[in-house]
Amino acid sequence: MNPVPATAAQRSNTTNLVNEAAVATQSAPPLPRSNAATHATVAPLPLPPAVAALPDPANARIAVLGLGYVGLPLAVGFGRESATLGFDVAAARIAELRERRDHTNEVSAAEIEAAGRLRLSADEADLRGCDVFIVTVPTPIDDAKRPDLRPLEAASRAIGRQIRPGGVAIFESTVYPGATEEICVPIIARESGLTFNRDFFAGYSPERINPGDHVHRLESIVKVTSGSTPAVAAFVDALYRRVVGAGTFRASSIRVAEAAKVIENTQRDLNIALVNELALICHRLGIDTCEVLEAAGSKWNFLPFRPGLVGGHCIGVDPYYLTHKAQQIGYHPEVILSGRRINDGMGQYIAQRVIKLMVQRRIQAAEARVLILGLAFKENCPDLRNTRVIDVIAELRSYDVAVDVFDPWVDAAQARHEYALELVDEPAAGRYDAVILAVAHREFVALGAERIRAFGKAGCVLFDVKQILPRDAVDDRL
Repeated sequence: MNPVPATAAQRSNTTNLVNEAAVATQSAPPLPRSNAATHATVAPLPLPPAVAALPDPANARIAVLGLGYVGLPLAVGFGRESATLGFDVAAARIAELRERRDHTNEVSAAEIEAAGRLRLSADEADLRGCDVFIVTVPTPIDDAKRPDLRPLEAASRAIGRQIRPGGVAIFESTVYPGATEEICVPIIARESGLTFNRDFFAGYSPERINPGDHVHRLESIVKVTSGSTPAVAAFVDALYRRVVGAGTFRASSIRVAEAAKVIENTQRDLNIALVNELALICHRLGIDTCEVLEAAGSKWNFLPFRPGLVGGHCIGVDPYYLTHKAQQIGYHPEVILSGRRINDGMGQYIAQRVIKLMVQRRIQAAEARVLILGLAFKENCPDLRNTRVIDVIAELRSYDVAVDVFDPWVDAAQARHEYALELVDEPAAGRYDAVILAVAHREFVALGAERIRAFGKAGCVLFDVKQILPRDAVDDRL
């Protein structure tokens, strides 16, 4: 199915389709039957319970639960068109947004101001009266790399306490196929006392936000949609086409939409794992990985992936949701987990490469001080979630190396809270035995190799993880 941009006529037609489909699900009352032998009239069978009417997509009152990198742009988008409640359990986040400030840098003050129909609240009671509940909470993994569904379960309980007949719960958070209907729906049913697909309904429309990317936005990315019945699928599709100009792709089921989301990032993870493994091989061969990739890239169908640290809330996490479900149904995934092992080991590998370079220059690791430029999981973005720079730091510290970290994009208080790290305000010149360029922030690119090397002592090691500096200007690169 090709992406279809929304039009006023399409929205009207889809609204009619939603209402017609809802009516069609209700059976007509059976006619009395006559018994020819006795002329007695058989009592009609009891009518099935009526199916609650779906809301009108054009007038639905929407709640977005979770106002992070995904939820805030969505709430602002809907808040321009419909009565929308932006809900977050963090009162500090609500206070920040009421002042038109967004520490994620995903939405500007002007965009928040333009969402004239958006209300913000940390009070769960304000969810009551909403028709649609869109869940955009995080779905991380635990220390054993298993899905941590606690935020999703908490959101489902909150919806269950506030939903009323005809309500629709739509999930955007990344999950394994089946999680919406196996985990979330039963929680809502239990909390509300309502019956699924009779009194309330569910949909799944996976988020595709790319933090720090101001080109590919909510409005310009095709949205996958799905619903628990054909009528609900039509409703969910119509709802999102009100705010997504790029159009929608309606999946045949919630499970298909869930699987589509989790495979998007698994595919990217495996492609990066391939070039990371290539980097390990090229180093042993004594050839430059970047030069190899540039040469291979001269072919029209070669994919332009680069080696590096694989972190963030998506690529480094989502594959574990898929492998968890695969193992649950009796299949052991080999390729996916192999790629994860390679990518998870890159931080340790980079640190060991730097240690070896220092030893070759007679720099004692236990007496060394290393500067790491960048802590965020990607360039030009303050997002610290699942950053794998932390693996480089941990490995260096295992050799008793003193490590300083500088990142102008990252909030120092958040780094302290998440990783017990004290960031340096400004690196001192001539202080370091090695400098590792870990994140390609524009500020570091602008500095150039000479000024970056100036942070180090004479003879310091300069290692370029991101391959953004000229090869002859660094001592080594991934």
